[in-house]
Amino acid sequence: MIAGMGKMARKILESKKLRGYYRAPFGVVQGVDGVSLSVYEGDSLAIAGESGCGKTTLIELFTGTPVPLLYYEGGDIIVESYDILHMDPEKLRKEVKCVHLSYVPQSALSSLNPTKRVKEFLADMLKERTGESYTPDEAKEMIGKHFKRLGLDTKLLDRYPHELSGGEKQRATIAISTFSEPSVLLVDEPTSSLDVSSQRKMIELLVDILRRKIVRSLVVVSHDLGVLRQMCDRLAVMYGGRLVEVGKMDDIVGKPLHPYTKLLLSSLVPLEKNIKNKRLKSIPGRPPDLRDPPPACRFHPRCPRCMDVCKKKRPPMFKIEGREVACWLLAKGG
Repeated sequence: MIAGMGKMARKILESKKLRGYYRAPFGVVQGVDGVSLSVYEGDSLAIAGESGCGKTTLIELFTGTPVPLLYYEGGDIIVESYDILHMDPEKLRKEVKCVHLSYVPQSALSSLNPTKRVKEFLADMLKERTGESYTPDEAKEMIGKHFKRLGLDTKLLDRYPHELSGGEKQRATIAISTFSEPSVLLVDEPTSSLDVSSQRKMIELLVDILRRKIVRSLVVVSHDLGVLRQMCDRLAVMYGGRLVEVGKMDDIVGKPLHPYTKLLLSSLVPLEKNIKNKRLKSIPGRPPDLRDPPPACRFHPRCPRCMDVCKKKRPPMFKIEGREVACWLLAKGG
């Protein structure tokens, strides 16, 4: 059941007590530590938090093939009944990637081959996916129809990546990633390197893809809650590699329950219309060093409402007001 929506919905993606750590000469970084999260059909889920909170690490783990130095440490990820962390990599590539799951990383602007026209890159991609050979013009014909459906100019396919603007590259990458109409589209920081005009076009494209059911669910990672609120109906807030609050976007923005969520929202440019007299506040202290994170609740060293129990026991996810919140204050109705 989607929190607060009062109806059953089919799960597309689910993580259970997921853990992923970075292991390198600099030490072991507990990037994601025990995250349980569900993505439902029709869902538009935002994942937000400070830099280094684990949101990109989480979405990398969701792909089943995380980046070098990031290692799966425990838990499960189920995508359309596939246990993707415990299956043959070749089967994962052929049966899950792009078919049920597509990922557009933050570095998507450099994902196109700079030495080939986009249609030549697409011909290589189709051969990799299907095992069949296509000429660049055949690839353009096939994927060009999808570009037109999304309102994109098919002339982009005849160009080299360096001939495209940042916004054109990003939208082309989104179109390519949704060509097979995957069940869930994962997108990391889709607007961070774009100007305001290109940001708007990107937001409209992602909203349209979900509205027209080209994808069944959308997960977007960003530090920009203003952007996320325009695209997503649900919000998951992360801190120190863990979830602290999950629920409907408007409910959390309107009445945050976790102390970190409250401070995070007060430190951002207000999302409401009446902002003239509202002052921004910084969050005291620093984010935790995940090589040696604080015990129990990871936010307790910075929390203005810290209690003794916060230093001794990790809080569970309490269910309250149609959302889930990991804070001991809610155990006492605080």
